[in-house]
Amino acid sequence: MTANSVVSQARTIFNSGVSRALPWRLEKLEAMRKMLVEHSDDFATALHEDLHKEATEAWLTETGFVTSEITHLADHLEDWLKPEKVSVPLALQPATARIEREPLGVVLVISPWNYPLQLALAPAAGALAAGNTVVIKPSEHAPATAAALSRWVPEYLGDAVQVVEGAVETTTALLKERFDHIFYTGGPAVAKIVMRAAAEHLTPVTLELGGKSPVYVDESADLAIAARRIAWAKYLNAGQTCVAPDYVLGTATVLRRLEPLLVDAIARQLGQDPAAADAYGRIINAQHFERLSALIAGSEVVHGGTKNAQSKYIEPTVVRASGDAEVMQEEIFGPVLPLVEVASEDAAIEFINQREKPLALYVFSGQDSTRKSFTQRTSSGALVFGIPAAHLLVPGLPFGGVGNSGMGGYHGEHSIRTFSHHKSVLDKPLFPDTLELIYPPYNKVRKAAIKAVVAPAGKLFRRRTSV
Repeated sequence: MTANSVVSQARTIFNSGVSRALPWRLEKLEAMRKMLVEHSDDFATALHEDLHKEATEAWLTETGFVTSEITHLADHLEDWLKPEKVSVPLALQPATARIEREPLGVVLVISPWNYPLQLALAPAAGALAAGNTVVIKPSEHAPATAAALSRWVPEYLGDAVQVVEGAVETTTALLKERFDHIFYTGGPAVAKIVMRAAAEHLTPVTLELGGKSPVYVDESADLAIAARRIAWAKYLNAGQTCVAPDYVLGTATVLRRLEPLLVDAIARQLGQDPAAADAYGRIINAQHFERLSALIAGSEVVHGGTKNAQSKYIEPTVVRASGDAEVMQEEIFGPVLPLVEVASEDAAIEFINQREKPLALYVFSGQDSTRKSFTQRTSSGALVFGIPAAHLLVPGLPFGGVGNSGMGGYHGEHSIRTFSHHKSVLDKPLFPDTLELIYPPYNKVRKAAIKAVVAPAGKLFRRRTSV
């Protein structure tokens, strides 16, 4: 099918009005959940073929992640869709006002290769819950997962979700069509292409990007626990995670103590030979393997660095780096963790603020003043204390970036907000016609009523000052 025919089919379903009904939305959510459960082995096999993901990790970060998201959406959807009552000013009484959440229409989801199941279906689930129809363009760099989606989605979700496989030319063709929302996960360079294409139709976009997500560790933290948590989040999926810790900031003393603890954490979680560990992934393709290999070659390696081009294996690696090192110039997106020395907490904050706003910022500190400083003086998609990457598991938190790390957010109710139009509804009866007070001509009585009731000047706001 052509891009035009796919979108036309999705729009026909939406225009029929069937997707607006709550039972339809819940039915599609349950169909997606059923598909994931009944074919979890098929998806796990595909994920292993694409990324060497171990079955339990595939369930934790992909299949089960989406089923949990679906369950949360289904449990709360009816309440989230209830009209939100809004107070009406005295001047317009009697009247009622409310905000209705209505579906946008046809949503395009362009998903990446690093979590090719989760990042295709989690936003699609949110779009369906909001009453839209969906077109999914899976990444061609994860072909086994893309094929699995193409195989099973039509069987379980029918015409509600269309899956279109293909490479760049397919995405380009889809972007020429008019959608009502485009949801893209990937890098800033392609995001700009998506945004330019969306502008042709004035289509709103959600851009889930990435960037260099820093970790700051100070001497008040339990460094052994910090090392275990940093290692887990960094080397999950062989570092190919958008919210993975990209680098660690700390004083010379902290980093010197942290280095052996990171090495120990890697051994605990992945064994002495991670190449033999089922739980350790592989780099997606030769291009990324060569890019990461070059970054390691230009760095001072503390631990790791072993590579195998044939299997696309790169050992979990820790390096020492300065702020201007090559490894610090771009998002690493692989199993290489730079340790960057800073003189102080203030220096760490300055270091972060001099760069693009990250998708996430992680802080390990037992000091309230440090937590307050990072909260008030930095900007990031998420700020997480004590555990990298785990904020994705909190369904009430929006997931998204800011600035170069993205725009918009989703998960849970935030998906409903993203994929809905918030329609203002005002209902004022024709009798009594209280608007007589503001119709021209403006006599003294009407002028006084307008200034006193309809559009008062108000009072000077005086800010309280603490002593």
